Amino acid sequence: MRSRAALLLLASLLCACCWVGVVEAQIVALGASNIAGRGVSSSEAFPAQLERMLAAKGYNVHVANAGVNGDTNAGMLGRLDQVVPDGTKIVLLGTRGGSFNARRLGQGEQKAEFAAIIARLRSRGVTVIPVTGNGIGRKYLQADGIHLSAEGHAVLAAQVLPAVVRALRR
Repeated sequence: MRSRAALLLLASLLCACCWVGVVEAQIVALGASNIAGRGVSSSEAFPAQLERMLAAKGYNVHVANAGVNGDTNAGMLGRLDQVVPDGTKIVLLGTRGGSFNARRLGQGEQKAEFAAIIARLRSRGVTVIPVTGNGIGRKYLQADGIHLSAEGHAVLAAQVLPAVVRALRR
């Protein structure tokens, strides 16, 4: 009887250990190249830097990077349900995604796609935090003048951090 109880306890502990390594995305960063981290390593991109900043504040969350280089608002809308799993609490939505699409689409159509992304997320109970990058100076851009440097990604993560902390406290 004792050995059977010990065996059950051991099996339970092993199962628990297997689940510890599984982290469901609680926060998803969605957008185009500056969200994806074009030109920097994945550990330097703003989602990874934000995750480290949150950990330093005691938050045990995962920030999944669902940025895609060259993405458009229509592309983000099309893959939204795939990259934002059930249980996601917050989506950090890059507001500049699809801006190059303005040559092919009118501003009204672009805004409609962006509004559809926000509406779909909110209907699922997801808090949407816009990621604008406003105020990040040219010194934080790569040589192309468009994409953030590693330091620029750190500045962006620090900009977004207070809003994410407020959303996590709700």
